[in-house]
Amino acid sequence: MSIDLVQTGSPALEAAKPRSPRSSLLELKSGRFFLISWIVPVVAVVLWEALSRAGLVAAQVLPAPSSVVLTAWNLIQQGRLLSDLGVSLLRAAAGLLIGGGIGFSLGVLIGFSRLAEALLDRPIQMVRAIPFLALLPMVIVWFGVDETAKVFLVSLAVMFPIYINTVLGIRQVDPKLLELGRVIGLSNREQIRRIILPGAMPSILNGVRYALAVAWLALVIAETLATTKGIGFLAMDAREFLQTDVIVLTIVIYALIGVGADGLARLLEHSLLAWHPNFAKGSR
Repeated sequence: MSIDLVQTGSPALEAAKPRSPRSSLLELKSGRFFLISWIVPVVAVVLWEALSRAGLVAAQVLPAPSSVVLTAWNLIQQGRLLSDLGVSLLRAAAGLLIGGGIGFSLGVLIGFSRLAEALLDRPIQMVRAIPFLALLPMVIVWFGVDETAKVFLVSLAVMFPIYINTVLGIRQVDPKLLELGRVIGLSNREQIRRIILPGAMPSILNGVRYALAVAWLALVIAETLATTKGIGFLAMDAREFLQTDVIVLTIVIYALIGVGADGLARLLEHSLLAWHPNFAKGSR
């Protein structure tokens, strides 16, 4: 059996390994903490419903959760909610792929090259400091008000956290590991593949996690441009007609998407960083 196979482990070997009591205990604690993390949101919703039913909170100010759920069901039956949600998800996904790819590429380039840092980092930081709202007029001039403008704003927002965390992760790799790689005869390419990128991965994935949240913040602003579809349009349309139940529904949808995106990022961390003690299964 080869050394690589022993190091990485095969599915058969992993399945044959007996589970230690400590591993089972960690998984039990992780599941318990997951349930505890939902206590505050559930209690808040129950209290919200109780106050609304008691008449202490006016429906026009803050509709009851049951009213919001009924509104969501009506919009689903009309075919509006799922359609608008799908459009927003596509815009966010496109922006995430484009902006994330550019941010990662620039991060790798600047992380490995001081010359590239001297040429590119300062302009990137200057653009990063510009607020989205200040960019809106120029974005409209450049791209109009079609889908390109919206995807551009999301891409721009996503690029920076991934770029910064990629550079940071590469620069924080332990020099002793690089020296060890040179001692055992690893080429530059092998050092990048086996030492630098795995060592930088926790920071890179932290950037991805932050970018997932920023993508939706940017999308809210992007969907204020002339549009007829999307969750942002649904909220703006409801505002014109003072439909507070629809406005609250869009806020809840954004919150649930944020929780789902964060959960997806955590799964990605556990999958790509299974070798890391802080991200191993059951460690959280």
